[in-house]
Amino acid sequence: MKIGTLLLLTFSGVQAFSPSIPKNHATVNSALFAEMDRRSMIGSAAAAIVVAASVEPAFAEGSSKVVVAGATGQSGRRVLERLAALKGLNVVGAVRNVDKAAASLAESSTVIRGAMVQKVGSIDTDGVELVHMDVVADSVDAITEVLRGADSLIIATGFIPGNPLKMNKSAHEVDNLGTCKLVDAAKAAGVKKVVMISSILTNGRNWGQAKSPGFVITNAFGNVLDEKIVAENYLRASGLDYTIVRPGGLKATPPAGALKISGEDTLNSGEISRDLVADVCVASLTDPKASNKVLEIIEDEGVPPKVFNGLTM
Repeated sequence: MKIGTLLLLTFSGVQAFSPSIPKNHATVNSALFAEMDRRSMIGSAAAAIVVAASVEPAFAEGSSKVVVAGATGQSGRRVLERLAALKGLNVVGAVRNVDKAAASLAESSTVIRGAMVQKVGSIDTDGVELVHMDVVADSVDAITEVLRGADSLIIATGFIPGNPLKMNKSAHEVDNLGTCKLVDAAKAAGVKKVVMISSILTNGRNWGQAKSPGFVITNAFGNVLDEKIVAENYLRASGLDYTIVRPGGLKATPPAGALKISGEDTLNSGEISRDLVADVCVASLTDPKASNKVLEIIEDEGVPPKVFNGLTM
């Protein structure tokens, strides 16, 4: 697995990075380095682009443990695949049913998940430990034991839209309460870094987007954006080192455009491949520029984004 050449982006004081994804995934390369053009940073309030080398996450051989919560989800399984290919890392996939997860990850198929039909590829889980975790049913103490000894946690959980009479309850239990449980458990277990996959427009009500098409349509599914922002704020107030990754509309297809990273509360449309989301999550584990940051990400198609979650704006 290769996290390719990086672009370090500075958004009015917010630093992030942009891994380009090669078609042929290979090994991860050497440590990050960069030279910043100070004149471009001083002379413009817009993003300053800095070309950097490939980055190898700085995991100590055999001593670093990363837990992926929601490892069988469409984004979680991609994160799991990338982590499993890295050296010096103990990878744990936290799932509700271990036997079903092992079978699901090992096969390629087309699945119906709530209102979505998605193609999923098989994942090589050699060297990955699958353990039980249910963020709704399990107590914080039980989740803490799963996270015990972990250095990092990637939260890729999310409710699956289905029965319209139960969506509000499900979104509240998973995207709000369940995520807050994970944060509490991470603190209790001594986890050092938490990466959370959220969504653009999560904080839409607070920057004038409450009536925007993307917010209205997405939040119609269980008020999920309102639930996610509670969990985001809970993580931010926890004292843990965090990165919140807010992707645009998620696509199961490979990337068709370059990765665009924007500052907090700036994107209200756009789509992105789950492959890119996974790469940003993995890079966020060790890159200090992602520390305590909110990264909003979409694919740059060369024109202003006009689509979000399949909706033409």
